[in-house]
Amino acid sequence: MDAPTLIKTIVWLGLSLGVVFGSVANKTNFCTMGAISDVVNMGHWVRMRAWLLAIAVAMIGTNVLAYFGYLDLSKTIYTGNNFPWLAYIVGGLCFGVGMTLASGCANKTLVRVGGGSLKSIVVFIYLGFAALVTLRGIFGEFRVKVLQAPAVSVQFDHGQTLPALLSSIVGFSPNTLQLAISSVIGLSILIFVFKDKGFRKSLDSNLAGFIIGLLVVGGWYVTGNLGFSENPDTLEMTYLGTNSHLAESMSFVAPSAYTLEYWAYWTDASNIVTFGVATVFGVGIGSFLYALITKSFRWEAFSSAQDMFYHIIGGTLMGFGGVTAMGCTIGQGITGVSTLSLGSFLALASIVAGSAITMKIQYSIMLRDA
Repeated sequence: MDAPTLIKTIVWLGLSLGVVFGSVANKTNFCTMGAISDVVNMGHWVRMRAWLLAIAVAMIGTNVLAYFGYLDLSKTIYTGNNFPWLAYIVGGLCFGVGMTLASGCANKTLVRVGGGSLKSIVVFIYLGFAALVTLRGIFGEFRVKVLQAPAVSVQFDHGQTLPALLSSIVGFSPNTLQLAISSVIGLSILIFVFKDKGFRKSLDSNLAGFIIGLLVVGGWYVTGNLGFSENPDTLEMTYLGTNSHLAESMSFVAPSAYTLEYWAYWTDASNIVTFGVATVFGVGIGSFLYALITKSFRWEAFSSAQDMFYHIIGGTLMGFGGVTAMGCTIGQGITGVSTLSLGSFLALASIVAGSAITMKIQYSIMLRDA
């Protein structure tokens, strides 16, 4: 298959995965911010278990792909030698605060756009713009020179995944450790998830966890296996159809920036739709189709100027934080964690902490004003 045809195939498959993601997330009310809120405010773990199930399925499936040679996990943005710990922490905290102020993370924003939320359209625009200027603009200067500076980064010789870090200690190959560690962690999560009788009875939660986890695995296979081909210009093997020119899967912050860029430079022939951009479109379309079929499509507007202000600030923080931490609750929280990257675990913990702290502050303010 020639390169242009292969890129189109990658893009169409990305769109298809996004449509499934959006429809399933809408149907099951899959929401990572909601999962944290349920635990922090009510001690209710069903939606959190759905998120954990998606993590376990993605982790096991991704590492099975890697073990059998269908994916090279060293060729991703998550697994490199550079470990900018301050960027993971600051970016994760900002994203966690932002998604709480904006009433949902990046993927939930896209799902709500498809369901008729005008509020989420505003969030998407601010999220995408903030992500773009963090990638290449004014926020990028601070990100690179301060948060990712050598003084606040650690360099690992063989990558930052848990297997790579442990292989020199225990003497096993990273490939064997990759499968072993992912199996142990994944099965431990599955035991925790399914020991709860309430979760076992929740069909929607089971569906959300399994399908979204499998979609992440599917994304890795599409870009990391099907998309690994010869670049016709350089004649070198590379990953076609992705913005990073590496293997990618589901993530929604940087792709939102690339989506806005694609719209802005529509007539530029060098500006093409990529896998990430296609998934952004796909999630919105999938959610929209589900809303139409179930007659749940509803226009939603801001309740007040203050409500709009909080959502704008939240979207901006998500855009900056998601790029700085190299992912969102899906991009790092499921896709990144599936690679067993140390940075992904740190970013995920920071996102959860930022969101939980913000919720506690909001609750205290509500009690004070009551």
